[in-house]
Amino acid sequence: MKNIMRSHYCGEVDSRLEDQEVSVTGWVHRRRDHGGVIFVDLRDREGLLQVVFDPDNEAIFSEAERIRGEFVLAIKGLVRSRPEGTKNPNMKTGEIEILATELVTLNDSLTPPFHHDEKANEELRLQYRYLDLRRDNMLSNLRLRHAVTKELRLFLDDHGFIDTETPMLTRATPEGARDYIVPSRTNPGKFFALPQSPQIFKQLLMISGLDRYYQIVRCFRDEDLRADRQPEFTQLDIEMSFVDEDAVMDMMEDLVRSLFKNVMKVSLPKKFIRMTYVDAMRRFGSDKPDLRIPLELVDVSDLMADVEFKVFAGPAKDEDGRVAAMCVPDGCKMSRKDIDDYTKYVSRYGAKGLAYIKVVDIANKSEGLQSPILKFLPDQVVEKILERTAAKDGDLIFFGADKANVVNDSLGALRVRLGEDLELIEAGWQPLWVIDFPMFNKDKTSQRWTSLHHPFTAPSITAVDELNSNPGTVLSKAYDMVLNGSEIGGGSIRIHNKEMQAAVFKLLDISDEEAEEKFGFLLRALDYGCPPHGGIAFGLDRMIMLMTGAESIRDVIAFPKTQSASCPLTNAPGEVSSEQLKETGIRLRPKAIE
Repeated sequence: MKNIMRSHYCGEVDSRLEDQEVSVTGWVHRRRDHGGVIFVDLRDREGLLQVVFDPDNEAIFSEAERIRGEFVLAIKGLVRSRPEGTKNPNMKTGEIEILATELVTLNDSLTPPFHHDEKANEELRLQYRYLDLRRDNMLSNLRLRHAVTKELRLFLDDHGFIDTETPMLTRATPEGARDYIVPSRTNPGKFFALPQSPQIFKQLLMISGLDRYYQIVRCFRDEDLRADRQPEFTQLDIEMSFVDEDAVMDMMEDLVRSLFKNVMKVSLPKKFIRMTYVDAMRRFGSDKPDLRIPLELVDVSDLMADVEFKVFAGPAKDEDGRVAAMCVPDGCKMSRKDIDDYTKYVSRYGAKGLAYIKVVDIANKSEGLQSPILKFLPDQVVEKILERTAAKDGDLIFFGADKANVVNDSLGALRVRLGEDLELIEAGWQPLWVIDFPMFNKDKTSQRWTSLHHPFTAPSITAVDELNSNPGTVLSKAYDMVLNGSEIGGGSIRIHNKEMQAAVFKLLDISDEEAEEKFGFLLRALDYGCPPHGGIAFGLDRMIMLMTGAESIRDVIAFPKTQSASCPLTNAPGEVSSEQLKETGIRLRPKAIE
């Protein structure tokens, strides 16, 4: 076999190399036999190149007759201009072709289970991921991912951050999801946990004086999956010392602006919008609102408290209830079936129904409106609803009435669905910060306080007595960066005072013994001159998903898992041998292996 060394990638050969000899390698993308002349589109990571095999060269022509799709070839040939009428302006190398003078088939290929241009079933794509990754859009996604991580590192290096690794085998961290656990052979009966995040370690690095840390790190959470979740995912993890919320947010805005400018050639706003958690929930029913959608929720609880319609009056009088309206431009065009479909959709979020008013002719007052609920509402209430929602002729007003969380979840989701269905989503990028989150939530069943973020998030107040007196009103120093309706990053200023940390643990019903067992090493570190510090973690997979326009983060990860957290390529997870189990002191129950 001849040894043909590559001189150029396929996509790099252009008219500047005309009349020169080049050597290329790659896969057969497509083979065509045109009246005795064989054409092959050869593909590598840089693009396609047309190669011509002339029957006058019998030695290589006979081999060219044999080759098929996805065969791996090495070719030497002369670059020439394509004949007039055959140039392809849609192809980077479309003005030229190679007349092959040497051909080596490096490897044959079976017929692939799906064609390179075919939109195959995802399970099949993941099973043959190495073939799926040959597709242009998948390769493009991975290249953009590389460009993103490269740009992030350059920015952070330029701003004094130090890339520092933290352990993969550690103790469980309080992130809210289940841990993946790893048995220890050398410590029988004991287990490591794979980190849900490097939270505690990055705080320890601030105590150590590192001052500015970052890491592009794998994290692990054993949780139910969806399109933008994976059991193992990648974070850009960042921590800074001697900072407040504004310092962290300003630096991170600069980071994201630089990323989009240099990778996407997009200029983001010079200052990101900052919106309180309360305003986000009130106006959009979500703490990650998509500001590209020009629909908002409007409170009408005060208008409904005294109406005879109990469906509205009940939630309006309930301190945990809410009645909200959302005006949809030109919504009168919706059919009864459309409204029924949306009613069924919001039921997924706990809504018991979806009331509406169609505004046909607002000047004609009640005669110009259509709705089965109008008979239950006084005219003056209806007038105020129309005024408050700024409804116009042709609009439709949807209503949600229930517990506030149900109304927020259902109308918030409906708002996004309507934006998609009615093509209301504006082009471009809309970043914002959501701030002033509540520090705690109270579980309605157990009446126990839970941390909205994690127990190391600093409260907005500094006095322990103030924290204990009314924890339900305390805000946290947390902040989330939201982009086009997706949370791409979240962080906070951390507690750096041991007394405050102990008070938060106590409120969360974490005993001294439990705190010592889980976090004793952090609590001891707080005694040794802990600086004020804070940080953020960006979901790198989710951010790149948005930047590429992919439908799922699985399309921007080289080897992802399915929604059942399995890998069709390697058949992981799999069984282990009895010897391995014995070494780690584990015995499987019969039920566990059914």
